[in-house]
Parts: sequence; structure tokens; C-alpha cells
Amino acid sequence: MADHLIDCDCASQLGQMVKLARQQRPEKVIFQTSLMSALLSGVYDGSMTVADLLEKGDFGLGTFNHLDGELVAIDHHIYQLKSDGSAQQARADQQTPFAVMTFFQPDYHLELVQPISRQDIHRLINQHLPSDNVFCALRIEGDFLHAETRTVPEQCRPYRPMQEAITEQPLFTFTQKTGSVIGFRTPQYMQGINVAGYHEHFITANRQGGGHLLDYQLLSGQLTFGAIHKLVVDLPTDHEFLSADLHPDDLDQAIRAVES
Repeated sequence: MADHLIDCDCASQLGQMVKLARQQRPEKVIFQTSLMSALLSGVYDGSMTVADLLEKGDFGLGTFNHLDGELVAIDHHIYQLKSDGSAQQARADQQTPFAVMTFFQPDYHLELVQPISRQDIHRLINQHLPSDNVFCALRIEGDFLHAETRTVPEQCRPYRPMQEAITEQPLFTFTQKTGSVIGFRTPQYMQGINVAGYHEHFITANRQGGGHLLDYQLLSGQLTFGAIHKLVVDLPTDHEFLSADLHPDDLDQAIRAVES
């Protein structure tokens, strides 16, 4: 009888330890609000706030209502990257029409001591991951020879489709900067739900500038990344989303045009 009580007590303690460990290290899940195809068709307003996003993760990217700049979530903070190339910490009540968040838990930590291009970094990640059919979250901390970015300016109603809005986007080149790359690799079968392939944003180390990345070259730094096998999508219920054309004939080509 005594042995049985001891066994039960040990099992109870083990269960509590497992529960505590899960609380301290959340499950690896990507949380996404809305769809990339909705953003493409001009659904630029959402109801999810910055405060809401930080409950879903400490790392991520997206945009703000009215397509007002790029969103970067890093180290439990969210920043708004403006169309003049500057960055500022976002307010808790700011809202987003599209964002992707996770609690960043990398499986791989690589020190990169020689200059390396964006394409070669992507190849390096692909070589380590078990399959092209899983998601990946990646972060780079280091010194960059250059980081080429763009940021779409704030839009006014009536909203134009994103392909038209980006015709006015300013381009920036950050040279010899220390900063961070925050990104995701999404499987090709998810095109339209998210952005298939690599989607990355850049923010400087002083958190004063950045944007959506078009290209970069790293001089040296640390690359951390890991696979994620679960996606949760929160779909809007407003009229604009429900009436949007979310699967146009040229969906793949249109997304590639606005993201590259």
C-alpha cells in the first residue's frame, strides 16, 4: 500500500514537471491571422492588436492596418517599419490585417564567419531541414554588407490591390549595418495562405530602421532556425474578407510579384 502511494506521488510530481516544462517552453506552432491572398486583394484592415499578437508569440512578421509599414516581432517586442525606412516600437492597440507569429525555439545554431549571400543562407537551411514540406522560422544576428528593403506606404480608401499599391513603394539599402533578419520558410503548397518560400524582414540593431527584405549579404553572424509542424490560422469574419476573391487565376504570379 505504501509503495503504491509512493508510485502515485512520483507520477503526480512527474506530471507537474512535464506541465511546467511545457509552460516554460511553449509548443512550436505558427499562428497566423488572415491570409496572404486576402492582403493581395486589398483587405488591409484587421481587428487583431499588437497586444493580441504578443500572446501568440515573441517572434514574427506582418504588416499594419492600411498597409502602413512592415511589422517585425523580436524578443517580445513589435516594431513598425515605416515607408521612410525608419522603425519605431508599435503601440499595443495598433491593429494588423496579416501577421505570422511563433515562440521562437530554434533547433540549429550556426556561426557564419565568412561573407555569405541570401541565396546561400537559404541553401544552407534547406540542407539541414528534413523536408521542404515543413515550415521553418529563422533568425540572423550579425553584420551585413548590405540589406536591400522596401516598405509600402500607408494606403487610403478605396484600397487598391496590393500589386498596384507596391508601384509606389520606396526602396532602401542599408550598408555596413549590424542588425537582425526575422523570417519564415513556407512550403509551396501553402501559397496564398501564406507566402511560399522565404519571407524575411530586416531591422537594425538600434531598432531605428528596416523593411521587407529583397536581398542581403551577411559579413558574419549567427544563424538560428528550426522546423515547425503546426499552423493555426485565424480567419476574419468581416464583410471585406468574406467577399474578397481569395483565389484569383494569377495568385502564384501575383504573390511572387509583390514579395520579390
